Amino acid sequence: MSDSPRFPPRLALVISIVAVSTASILIRWTVAPPIIIAAYRMVLSTLILSPFFLANEGIEKLRGVGTRTLLGLMGVGIVLAVHFASWITSLSLTSVASSVIFVHIDPVFVAVISHFMLKERINSRVLAGIVTALLGATIIAIGDAGLGEMNLYGDALALVGGVMLGIYILGGRFFRKNLDLTTYVTPVYATAALFLVVSAIVMGEPFTGYSLRDYGLFLAIAVVPMIFGHTVYNWALKYIEAPIVSISLLGEPVGASILAILFLDEVPTSSVLFGGIVTLAGILICAYRRE
Repeated sequence: MSDSPRFPPRLALVISIVAVSTASILIRWTVAPPIIIAAYRMVLSTLILSPFFLANEGIEKLRGVGTRTLLGLMGVGIVLAVHFASWITSLSLTSVASSVIFVHIDPVFVAVISHFMLKERINSRVLAGIVTALLGATIIAIGDAGLGEMNLYGDALALVGGVMLGIYILGGRFFRKNLDLTTYVTPVYATAALFLVVSAIVMGEPFTGYSLRDYGLFLAIAVVPMIFGHTVYNWALKYIEAPIVSISLLGEPVGASILAILFLDEVPTSSVLFGGIVTLAGILICAYRRE
């Protein structure tokens, strides 16, 4: 454990999981193209964090980290941008339940990448978790394939988002060792915002002409799932035991699926329910670490 925080970390973790679970619903309520939603999410999040970054002498701190670290932060930002672009697009093609389950299969990719890149060898328990998660994902994919080709394409995009999320988490583990929260997340968010804005321009997607409701939803997506979700979650991880962190990983798929039933009248199919339970069990096995 680290120095005593001013706010209860476990309560912060609960708040962050509830907040990030709203992302799928808020995104579904907008009519803008996925790349525009992703761009507004990151641009507004960066603007919200900028005063805290400047007050924390973030510019001076970044000047002292070296070119390699700056390039690394930019790389993490691009990975985050690809994560959001692929996952938000998947939500327009497949069910909320399938999308959030596939995108949160990231502990599997973290385990595999760590095995080859960080020499953190996969033991029999983690291997069992990987096999279980992939079996559950296969059950979901087979069921979605029966609903149409676009559903399967959405699952694939969510899976790409999961790979990117795994790389993003590994990057955070590395850079957060030496950088405080705002000094880390602000340049990462800013890079993601720039990448998404340029991508939207290249794709010819408009940034204006949306309803006042959509602009309000853009702001809500930035404030609720991004600031109170992702950013608060990153803060809480510094103070919370590994087993609790592992269990919390199951929060968004479960929470988002429940919200989709309540607000979108989107009930998961039997294959998604069964496959989701199997996948989440595998994810938990992969993510769990004894202290």
